[in-house]
Amino acid sequence: MAKTIITAAVTGAGETTEKSPHVPITPKEIADAAIESAKAGAAIVHIHVRNPETGRLSHDPKLFQEVVDRIRDSEIDVVINITAGGGGDFVPDLDNPTQGGAGTDIQTPEERHEPVGKLFPEICTLDCGSINFGDQVYLGPAGWLREHATLIQQSGVKPELEIFDTGQLRLANQLYYDGLIDGNPMYQFCLGIPWGAAADVETITYMRDRIVDGASWSAFGIGRMQLPMVAQAALLGGNVRVGLEDNLYLEKGVLGTNAQLVDKAVDILQGVNVEPMTPREARETLQLRTFKN
Repeated sequence: MAKTIITAAVTGAGETTEKSPHVPITPKEIADAAIESAKAGAAIVHIHVRNPETGRLSHDPKLFQEVVDRIRDSEIDVVINITAGGGGDFVPDLDNPTQGGAGTDIQTPEERHEPVGKLFPEICTLDCGSINFGDQVYLGPAGWLREHATLIQQSGVKPELEIFDTGQLRLANQLYYDGLIDGNPMYQFCLGIPWGAAADVETITYMRDRIVDGASWSAFGIGRMQLPMVAQAALLGGNVRVGLEDNLYLEKGVLGTNAQLVDKAVDILQGVNVEPMTPREARETLQLRTFKN
């Protein structure tokens, strides 16, 4: 029976907390969602943090610390993947387009890396380029990426190369060829996000066929394409991701929890004769470095 890794992205950074009561906000809620997702079958949990008072995106290392400590102190085994892609949102001020207007949130590579450098998760994300992200621009200049990749490499944490479009895949490959990515690269194809790569089989196949030999890859779709992409990615030999960061619904009109979405993914995988990997199997497959807490 084929095996695949399920990642649960439990909260994200979007303004979703008013759309669903199941989106976790506080560090305890985020950690609990991660633990419940792991019990449901997720080998990896992907972590953002939110301001406990407002529910909006936060970069506060202390909030990351609390989430990670709560997961590590629990009895559940799961691979922790911390986002390092925050602080990239640029919204031009219409009166002065050279400056950011309302909604702009920019961090330097050092600032993006700070929680990773302090907490040493087994995995962190590295967003591989700039993109029109809805009505704003996510900024990831090549020079910043090289600097950020170097910081991650020095920490020993495994970078998950976030790919939103085909040019970003080329840049990610170049980081590897330039010696900034150690071991077998790990790619995440982020599909269906306006205005990036489409969530369909053709796009997954195109990207899969252009990654570095021996690399691992995963793919996910957002919204209604999340669950269909589980089957498609697994059938094409990849790993999968679900969770409330990318989709709020278990089925049309029915809001779901993170654990329910993981349960649904497990059912879909079993339907195509694929078994979820354990955290231990995921660590071996991805060649993760183990850090002492």
